[in-house]
Amino acid sequence: MSEHRSELLRLDGVRKSFGDHVVLREVDLTIEPGECVVLIGASGSGKSTLLRCVNLLEVVDDGVISFEGRDITDPRVDGDEVRSRMGLVFQAYNLFPHLDVMGNVTLALRLVHGVGAEEARSRGMAMLERVGLAAKAKARPDDLSGGQQQRVAIARALVANPRLMLLDEVTS
Repeated sequence: MSEHRSELLRLDGVRKSFGDHVVLREVDLTIEPGECVVLIGASGSGKSTLLRCVNLLEVVDDGVISFEGRDITDPRVDGDEVRSRMGLVFQAYNLFPHLDVMGNVTLALRLVHGVGAEEARSRGMAMLERVGLAAKAKARPDDLSGGQQQRVAIARALVANPRLMLLDEVTS
């Protein structure tokens, strides 16, 4: 295993089916720290499913996914702990409509990462400034354009300083 220590993410023979429909067939992939990889394929070709498997939102049928040198497909792995080191931007952004922008950006910082409210707000505002949305901190997602909602989702994913970013949207 030591020859893979510098790898950030490694997929070996990953397979995922839904019923009789095989979505991922023997996928092998290696990503080094700092590397940017783009998956291109037709709608329904398995790109989103692959990201959901990496983020442990779907269980693979076969194969191994290693993140930071550790087999995360082992059923004993704490999925929440693994996901806490990954950022994911969904195609539909999945913002909480009952929370304002700041609440959406800081929720995981507070609940998953245990960051205090003041520190979370400070980090959230810095990230909103970075994506050009500091003035929208009190706005609700429904009051934002699609592009603004996307930037909120990106800010939410980046604010926890993830080791790996998974972007399931072409313009992210």
